Order: sequence, then C-alpha cells, then structure tokens
Amino acid sequence: MPGPASGGGGGGVGGGGGRGGYRGVPHTADLRVEAWGRTREECLAQAVRGVCASFLDLTKAVGDRRRDIEVKAGSDEDVLVALLDEVVYRLDTDGEVPVDVELAPADGGVRGVLWTADAGALPVTGAAPKAVTLNDLTMTGGPDGWTCAVTLDV
Repeated sequence: MPGPASGGGGGGVGGGGGRGGYRGVPHTADLRVEAWGRTREECLAQAVRGVCASFLDLTKAVGDRRRDIEVKAGSDEDVLVALLDEVVYRLDTDGEVPVDVELAPADGGVRGVLWTADAGALPVTGAAPKAVTLNDLTMTGGPDGWTCAVTLDV
C-alpha cells in the first residue's frame, strides 16, 4: 500500500535529473496545471497529482482505497482529459481524491491504479475542479521526456 502523497513541483520541464513534477500556473478564474515526466505515463500521473494538490493538502494523505482504471482515447491529449475527467468524477460522486497514481501503457491509452483517500478528511487549500477544458490543452513527448498543460474549471 502506498505511503504519504508526495508533492511535485520544483525542477524544470523535462530532464530535471530524471524526475517528474508539476506546478500550478496562475490563470484567471480557472486552475492551470503543467506537468512533466520521463514517460507519458509519468507525465499523466504528475498531472493528476498536480490537480489534486491544487485544492487539498496531500502532505500526510494515505491512499487506502484501490481503484483500478483503464482510460482509452484517440490521442495523448484525449487520454489526459479522460484521466482527469475520472478524477473529477470520483471526487463528485464518491468524495474520493487520488493521492497516489500508478500508470502503465495500454492499447489506445493507459491502465493503472488510483490510490484514493476521503477528500473530506483532508485540509482544503483551494477550489475543487468541476470540469476539464480543452482550452490550451497540450501533451507532447520528446528526447527530454513528456510535458503537458491543462486547464480546469473550478
């Protein structure tokens, strides 16, 4: 079972000693998150962490529920949107938030595990996301790794 959720942030995009991360970017009335990783799956997992850490303090959170997921979509950007839609859905319907993410490539998308915790038991630090937008959505890979950027309505 996973331990405490780790923060991302810090470091530059790509490379950065081979570590992934995320950062919030100021955006008028919305939430904007940029993430990066060595692989597409690490970048996607960092995007999930960045979104969740934008509105809850995950420092001492422990994921005590395992949620197996499979996300399929036509493009890498669509996989990012579908994955974050899953996060928003679980928050809205079950009151759960992923505090750890394990992803692996799958035909046409990704599969993996979201380790979730009760969102109501965690300190609130911002507005919860309501929906993923397609505005300025990016997901690209290159020799230095993968980067993505996504905007969510809050």
